[in-house]
Amino acid sequence: MTLSVLHVSQTDAGGGSAASAYRIHESLRGLGCRSRMLVGERRTADPDVRSLKRNTAWRIADRALGELAERASLQYALYPSSFGLAADPWFRAADVVQLYNLHGSYFSPTALPLLTRRRPTAWRLSDMWALTGHTAYAYDCERWRTGCGSCPYLAEYPALRRDTTARLWRIKKAAYDRSRLTIVAPSRWIGRLAGESPLLGRFPVRVVPNGVDLDVFTPTLRNAARAALGIDPAARVVLFSALRVDDRRKGGALLAEALRGLADSGIELAMAGAGTLDLGRPCRELGRLDEADMAAAYAAADLYVHPATAENLPNAVVESIACGTPVVAFDVGGVPDAVRHLETGYLARLGDARDLAYGIATLLGDEALRTSLAARCREVAVAEYGRSREARSLLDLYEELAVAA
Repeated sequence: MTLSVLHVSQTDAGGGSAASAYRIHESLRGLGCRSRMLVGERRTADPDVRSLKRNTAWRIADRALGELAERASLQYALYPSSFGLAADPWFRAADVVQLYNLHGSYFSPTALPLLTRRRPTAWRLSDMWALTGHTAYAYDCERWRTGCGSCPYLAEYPALRRDTTARLWRIKKAAYDRSRLTIVAPSRWIGRLAGESPLLGRFPVRVVPNGVDLDVFTPTLRNAARAALGIDPAARVVLFSALRVDDRRKGGALLAEALRGLADSGIELAMAGAGTLDLGRPCRELGRLDEADMAAAYAAADLYVHPATAENLPNAVVESIACGTPVVAFDVGGVPDAVRHLETGYLARLGDARDLAYGIATLLGDEALRTSLAARCREVAVAEYGRSREARSLLDLYEELAVAA
């Protein structure tokens, strides 16, 4: 039997979760699955992708009720089209439904009891939103373990106007308590938190790491990559990237502080992504890059620096090690799954810019160590992070869920 999988995602293109969703969709088709996506915002021309909101009536209802919920700081509490998904022909034809980020003003978690009792459902957690009152990352706050309220991070994405986090936490609990879910965790960290969560702890958890295309993200000749980007072949190059480089969570300010401690080191900086960021020294701004150009940027760099202060398992870190480029990062979230201290990179103490600087200086100053790390990076990526491995692991899970249904 050909398995039919329906993916529900905010978009089908972009960074983070959207990129992962579309990658998995494509990989499953490559394994012979019938794979389709319903999205809040369609960005590709893929005929197997369409909008979750099939008609004008759904869009009008969602806009009206969504605006009311937002004014009341009841984040995503009621989008009627989420309930209408149960009647969608793609949903009805699916053997398994795979959910991704449900935050993004397009889906209501209150629809989960209806949907998950009609089709076996897995939910891939790209961040902590599913187990908090509102925020994608709780940083040092532990209130998600006891019901939220008095939130110290109301302005963090997705932001709230006023503190309704305890109520939102209870709304999620009421929905999850009547739902049937399997949690897919891209990192051991988010899998552990899901197991410890009063909201999600009763659901089974399967850890399936992010996959990358090992044919695109592969070691290439550094000088050729640098020539393509106009970078001096003799320079010591440090690369930083983010979907938005000015996102506070991605740690640009801490990287700038670290670089001030390396003022005389002769480092050439390269930065990829949207937005603007002053790192306190000249920087080659590469802008938004497609996969092939991003792979060239990794290959051109001696090091990739990922100074995020809250993170799951970012695609960029896995892509970098697949290209044989060691990573200097903070020891946070799921990053240590791929960045293994002095094996595939350097793990600095969380938030410690001096330690981040020390890691950069240590790896740049020891070519033999860097060469050893580069070889190990590729070995780890091939053994653990290929997209075919990711898709095969998910397909095994889907087949289990379909048989048990």
